[in-house]
Amino acid sequence: MTGPLVALLVVAALTAHTVVNAGRWLRRPTDGPVECAERVVVLLPLRDEATRVTPCLRALLAQRGVPRLRVLVLDDGSTDGTADVVRAVVADDPRVTLLTGAAPPPGWLGKPHACWQLASRTEASADALVFVDADVVLGRYAVAAAVTELRAAGATLLSPYPRIVVRTVADRLVQPLLQWLWLTFLPLRAMERSARPSLAAAGGQFLVVDRAGYLRAGGHAAVADRVLEDVELARAVKRAGGRIALADGSRLASCRMYDSWPQLRDGYTKSLWASFGHPTAAALVVTVLLLLYTVPALVAVVALLAGAPLLAGVAFLAYLVGVAGRVVSARATGGRAWPDALSHPVSVAVLGWLTLRSYHLRKRRRLSWRGRPVG
Repeated sequence: MTGPLVALLVVAALTAHTVVNAGRWLRRPTDGPVECAERVVVLLPLRDEATRVTPCLRALLAQRGVPRLRVLVLDDGSTDGTADVVRAVVADDPRVTLLTGAAPPPGWLGKPHACWQLASRTEASADALVFVDADVVLGRYAVAAAVTELRAAGATLLSPYPRIVVRTVADRLVQPLLQWLWLTFLPLRAMERSARPSLAAAGGQFLVVDRAGYLRAGGHAAVADRVLEDVELARAVKRAGGRIALADGSRLASCRMYDSWPQLRDGYTKSLWASFGHPTAAALVVTVLLLLYTVPALVAVVALLAGAPLLAGVAFLAYLVGVAGRVVSARATGGRAWPDALSHPVSVAVLGWLTLRSYHLRKRRRLSWRGRPVG
């Protein structure tokens, strides 16, 4: 009885923290018409995105409220005709410049190098920079609203998390964990106020930075070899004396991160090891997550079959409180709550397996992404 009761109390506290984060501290930029008079440059790195980049580009061309907007696009060694698609979509729009990227030099990973090539161009001279991935589709006033929120927060870096589009069973099991994890375990108010680099989070799909503060932090050159370049950039900003903030960007942007289970599996596998650092830390965190969110559901079933209704009831209540936290997270970030939240114990188990796979493949030096080695 002690184990399920402890799990219930801890999960209840964490779910309460999720409620406070989502209801009180999570920033929510307006999705209505807003005007931004600043010079803003959107930076879009592309590598083999011919089949996905068109909606992203069209959304960028349709931006409103930012009269001084420019868009820099970098073709990062694509072999699928990505550059041709870009030319066809943007036509002769004077706001868009298409660049050809260079291969990353030793010590650089592909994504940080592509971002740094864009940010260090003279054409990127602006008040604010907006990094966007090819799988992100922005709302009409998304750029203006995000830059406005950056200034309102008094931050150097703002990460407005897009609404994650889910279509498959694998999506529904894994993708909602992104927002759930930071809403549940990261104290948002303390993160904004604290200068500690370890207290940081960010999502590179849609990232807004003050250009001067970005350069003071060293930009992506400061995170050249980091798999989680977005989180590490946020930490670099803090080290340079800047502030960071998170926001619910679900009303500003949507993102379909992966098209298939193999893509999703490999995408998480390449970076999970970097999320935890040392394998011992990963093992500890995963074990705690399983004990809190997966084991209670199993105990409830076994106890009920064994004729221990009280134990089954406590364990089942722990499971339900965990599901409640997942529901709160989904509703706060534009996600799908029902019935996906009911499978939360399975989601956490899949996360544990992906983490194990990540460390295993890294040890064997078999991690790669888009044809380039990582880790």
